[in-house]
Amino acid sequence: MKKTIVIVDDHLLIAKALQGIISNFDGFEVIYVAENGKDLIDNFESGKAIPEIILLDISMPIMDGFETVAWLKEHHPSIKVMALSMQGDDNSVIKMIKNGAKGYLLKNTHPKDLEYALNNLNDNGFFYPDWASKIIFSSLNNEKNEKTIKISEREKEFLSYTVSELSYKEIAEKMVCSPRTVESYRDQLCAKLDLKTRVGLAVFAIKNGFAES
Repeated sequence: MKKTIVIVDDHLLIAKALQGIISNFDGFEVIYVAENGKDLIDNFESGKAIPEIILLDISMPIMDGFETVAWLKEHHPSIKVMALSMQGDDNSVIKMIKNGAKGYLLKNTHPKDLEYALNNLNDNGFFYPDWASKIIFSSLNNEKNEKTIKISEREKEFLSYTVSELSYKEIAEKMVCSPRTVESYRDQLCAKLDLKTRVGLAVFAIKNGFAES
């Protein structure tokens, strides 16, 4: 069964062209297009299907990408949001990631790279091209001096699982503890590292050698 996608972009010609490109990808289909975040919410509330993936522009009237991804994180956290924008500056990338985006691409991305990114987003839960990863790593370095952060062995073990597709319940089973304990590791690490999402924890784990081998 194909993975469902909604495109949120106020430039309808671009959105429709993107829809046509994705129609040629195996395993994905665009079920509708929304003009901005408010339009997306209206579609949800009117009973339209909730997609598995959203390709989200940033600069939009009424409700922009920053507001929209934050709303989606709160109300539909299972949706994988990929930012797709002309804006590739550090502030835009970091703000979208912190607000809940699981990936980031520029609109001049080649169709083959878009298909690759969608497959990775679907399979792994997140996707960042090299240029975006560098921005994220740089931000982590600037925000926290990791040498001053004390991370326990159990927290390191938890970090090693954040890059996997395991749910928190499954991670708890691996660590032989309760889901509540795993949630406490997550909350403590997010507070220590000034992060808000599992994606941020996964990036930190990879960068600092805590990822499960």
